[in-house]
Amino acid sequence: MADPARARKLAVRIRQIVSAAIESQIKDPRLGMVTVTDARVTSDLREATVFYTVYGDATAVADSAKALASATGVLRSTVGRQTGIKFVPTLTFVADHVPDTARELDEALERVRHADAELARLREHATYAGEADPYRHPEEDDETSDADVSTSPEHRSAS
Repeated sequence: MADPARARKLAVRIRQIVSAAIESQIKDPRLGMVTVTDARVTSDLREATVFYTVYGDATAVADSAKALASATGVLRSTVGRQTGIKFVPTLTFVADHVPDTARELDEALERVRHADAELARLREHATYAGEADPYRHPEEDDETSDADVSTSPEHRSAS
């Protein structure tokens, strides 16, 4: 098992190398606007997973996945040359769905903001269906009832 800090450093370096290599070395016409978002390396430094996003529709994503799969060997050899490690990890490319999920969450939050604004607009001119204060309050009389007088301490000491 390798040091976890070493695995993290290697993952960052792989992300940088793969990103630069995709931009400069890979000339596949199927490759769309690919952004490398993250890389993770297993603790034994044998396998690396590279996460990426593609700007475009589903066909652009599928074409870019095929282009990355065909360029895996070139990218792995580039990683090996630039890192200088004894065993170069195998590269696996995985489409990153986090930006899509974040966009969906932003859209849902925007819908909720509009619904809250509409509710606040409707609430401005609303009135209570019954009384404004529906709770019972004891009547504030200065007079006390006979039951209260008989149980009060002054009354018991007087008798």
